Amino acid sequence: MKIVFMGTPDFAVGALEALVRAGHDIRAVVTQPDKPKGRGKEVQMPPVKQCALQYGIPVFQPVKIREPEAVETLRGFGADLFVVAAFGQILTEELLKMPKFGCINIHASLLPKYRGASPIQWAILNGETETGVTIQQMAKGIDTGDILLKCVVPVDGRETAESLHDKLRDAGADLAVRVIPLIERGELEPEKQKEEDATYVTVLKKSFGQIDWTNDAVSIDRLVRGLNPWPSAYTYYHGRTLKVWECEPADGQEGIREDGEAGSVAGVAKDAFYVRTGNGLLKVTQVQLEGKKRMGVKDFLLGCPLEEGAVFGGKESGR
Repeated sequence: MKIVFMGTPDFAVGALEALVRAGHDIRAVVTQPDKPKGRGKEVQMPPVKQCALQYGIPVFQPVKIREPEAVETLRGFGADLFVVAAFGQILTEELLKMPKFGCINIHASLLPKYRGASPIQWAILNGETETGVTIQQMAKGIDTGDILLKCVVPVDGRETAESLHDKLRDAGADLAVRVIPLIERGELEPEKQKEEDATYVTVLKKSFGQIDWTNDAVSIDRLVRGLNPWPSAYTYYHGRTLKVWECEPADGQEGIREDGEAGSVAGVAKDAFYVRTGNGLLKVTQVQLEGKKRMGVKDFLLGCPLEEGAVFGGKESGR
């Protein structure tokens, strides 16, 4: 089938590679423009563009895909189907109707739950035990189209957004390859989404990652795992940002008192420290102090000794 593939981040790369390996005619890859990133603000290509160039596929990077010039460029590719995966721009109704078989979207949730951005992170933040990937026929609205195919992916108890992302990326790639022949042969029965079951999630901002120690230990643990690797969970110690990379709820630790101020250090071990929360203790095992590398607590304590009673929190905290 003649396909135009639209995607930008790593999540979309798996599907693009799978479609190429399956022998589909990828007429073009459409992705976001190159952007400056990192401390040096060096201009970098989106991961999907890097993948497309490796396979010699033409790349189109419109600033706004709804502009007339961009629309005509897309029309010129003569695609039977647009395949979209985390592209980052909204397709107009004109674009949705352009290909023979319309447009399908690879979405990292079991629709109609978690429509919108950041479905992977929110599945962990909300303590889901399973999520999945949905292939939907795109329509007006955000992730509102009919469901064509879906698969369930379990969420492990210690899952991070990074590990779950990789599982869903691979599941999405497999699903994309499976669904296209079914579309071509007309063997699918589209399923309407139940609007009463719909939930929406928004883009996560860096500020969302600040730990509120008055929350319970289970919720803080989910925050740390759900925002790993981006935007990451953090607190402050002596006015410096301290990112928390690995932790777990740890109630009933022998010799450690749970009662006390939320955000205060309840105990320090060789390779971990324990922080009081609004409900329960949090065992912290990997951190990153502002200006330093990510490290285990054993190494962190060598350069930054902690004592029981030290307090994490706002920039003014840490005593």
